Amino acid sequence: MTYCVGLCLKDGLVFLSDTRTNAGVDQIGTFRKMSLFQKDKDRFFTLMSAGNLAITQAVKEILLQGQLLNDKNLWNAENTHDAAVVVGDAIKQVYERDHKALEKAGIDFNCNLIFGGQVKGERPRLFNIYSAGNFIEATPETCYFQIGESKYGKPILDRVISFDTPLNLATKCALISMDSTLNSNISVGLPLDLLVYEKNSLQASKLVTMDESNPYFQMIHQLWGEKLRAAFNSIAEPNWSAATPSKSIASPAKKMGAVPIHRASKAVKKVAAPAKAASKTVSKKVVSTKTKR
Repeated sequence: MTYCVGLCLKDGLVFLSDTRTNAGVDQIGTFRKMSLFQKDKDRFFTLMSAGNLAITQAVKEILLQGQLLNDKNLWNAENTHDAAVVVGDAIKQVYERDHKALEKAGIDFNCNLIFGGQVKGERPRLFNIYSAGNFIEATPETCYFQIGESKYGKPILDRVISFDTPLNLATKCALISMDSTLNSNISVGLPLDLLVYEKNSLQASKLVTMDESNPYFQMIHQLWGEKLRAAFNSIAEPNWSAATPSKSIASPAKKMGAVPIHRASKAVKKVAAPAKAASKTVSKKVVSTKTKR
């Protein structure tokens, strides 16, 4: 499995991916999920992948070779949207070639990509591209995408990230999101590839591969755990009395009553009574026998 996150912000883009592949408990490998495409000072694209590794590598190879798909490739697409169409067409080409063999082997065609970047003269853009080759684009209201094991890292992104978030703060948030995922899921692992793309730069000026020895990521891992525990301990425990109304957990809901308690009916009690009587009789007999001896 994998975890990749891409953010499209006012000042640029942030991409972060792990490098672990997992086809079983004894089949763990390290493969890069991030690919970069640059043409002079004309365009810069980033692709991150999750899903079947053979499929995503085949898609990447078509893009690297510059095959023309409906007369377009990444190098001649007029804008980033058209470049995303090229990526989708590459997925469709791999599907047409391989899907019958995959179905025969009982394997799903599983491919999910985050693609983004900038063509000179337009703003940075970000897309989530699906197995069918179709896609959606990030907006100021929904400014990030995740693929792979997304659930562990999502809460921090939802609470912190907005379109106006500065790139450095967004980078820290993405790394905390990754650390939370690494801590909870063994199918995601180091090293990590991180790219912070500054708007209109059309180059990878801030690109790093991070492993367990990276001092900043070490600091993130240690402090995030400590701060979470401190925040947890600073929150008051539930109060079941009405003495402190602002902290009382027993305050009733306004739109729904309490959960009903279903008690045993009288009929059930009557059925149970003879069994108890029999038990007492046996007990008396035992006592009586001991007395006679």
